[in-house]
Amino acid sequence: MTSEEIRPATAADVPAVKAVTDAAYTPYIERIGVTPVPMTADHTANVAAGKVFVTGDPVLGLVVIEAHEDHLFLDSIAVHPDAHGKGVGRRLLHFVDARARALGLPEVRLYTNALMWENQKIYPKYGYELVERRAVGPYDRFHYRKRLI
Repeated sequence: MTSEEIRPATAADVPAVKAVTDAAYTPYIERIGVTPVPMTADHTANVAAGKVFVTGDPVLGLVVIEAHEDHLFLDSIAVHPDAHGKGVGRRLLHFVDARARALGLPEVRLYTNALMWENQKIYPKYGYELVERRAVGPYDRFHYRKRLI
């Protein structure tokens, strides 16, 4: 596998999926005051369900996606801090768009914590529009969508 390739995660990737997710999201714990949801995900179940795609050898980045009837939900994107600024996130976001198109889905949806302000700068650059801000329990989130057609 080349470092550019994005492939479905396998059971053997679960420890790396957890490690990259934890490395990417741990810095936000203090800022948002709770553990980010991706860190508490059942990575084994997500991989087994075909929702996780990884890149890098060793794994440096990943996405967790879920197809719905009218959209592809980007549940999580994680890039190891050691790979920041190397285009990993950009490649993963382009992969998500391509995956949605391949599945015939008209848009991608995601949400991000209101206190993860870095993401609020990134997503609009990739064509995402802010739809709403909604609090669910301790999580205050901005919901985005990107129309593909």
